[in-house]
Amino acid sequence: MDITERQITKIAREAEKLVLLSLREEGVGTAEIDLIHALRHHPGCTQAALAELLHADKAAIARRTKNLETKGYLVRRDAPGDRRSRLLYPTEKAERLKASKAEIEAAFYEYLIRVLTEDEAAAFAASLHRLYAASKTESRAGFPHFRNAAKRLSADDE
Repeated sequence: MDITERQITKIAREAEKLVLLSLREEGVGTAEIDLIHALRHHPGCTQAALAELLHADKAAIARRTKNLETKGYLVRRDAPGDRRSRLLYPTEKAERLKASKAEIEAAFYEYLIRVLTEDEAAAFAASLHRLYAASKTESRAGFPHFRNAAKRLSADDE
């Protein structure tokens, strides 16, 4: 039984709605934000690699990259040793977009924390830090507790 009722996820979705509303005013849509995020984590990749990373259609990625290049969020450079291939890189404007997103999220979370007393907020933050550390440890290990559980479940089905 999930005593959290997935409320961490639900709060994060509300924060994401606010971010999307704010960034839409700058002319950047949801799919474009996802592409910029992927490119920031994988600078110098091709459109084909981005399509694979985002599980998206190559034509859709081509349209998005063209739009984002026009808006100044990415640049194309020739691949060393392969004149046919063009590599994509985020611009400084894309990096500022990340900072803008983080500022919007931080403001939203600061607003929410105001419903707690100072002691409640401190206890909540301490608990949240512990949960985050545990989630990063599990993630970096490749989610062994969950992958093993999934294997056991599929073996039980046989």
